[in-house]
Amino acid sequence: MVDKSELRRQFIEAFEGADFPVTSPMDLVPALPEGPATKFESGEFSMTAIELNAKAGDDRDFPYDSVDSLVDDLMDGLESEDVI
Repeated sequence: MVDKSELRRQFIEAFEGADFPVTSPMDLVPALPEGPATKFESGEFSMTAIELNAKAGDDRDFPYDSVDSLVDDLMDGLESEDVI
């Protein structure tokens, strides 16, 4: 089972170093510890940042002014696509 609060924490830690506002997913890459290969894992959930970009749905609404608004949309997108 996916621990959504743990996954949220991982997203925040990975993306909080981005230079906000971010206007596209490419603006997030420099903040990631392993670039697009950065992996997020919780329970049966395991996805790289590049997979996350493809599977998080269309709920993202760039630009983002904060890590919290970005992560809220990522979590909503993963839930709406039944990924988590």
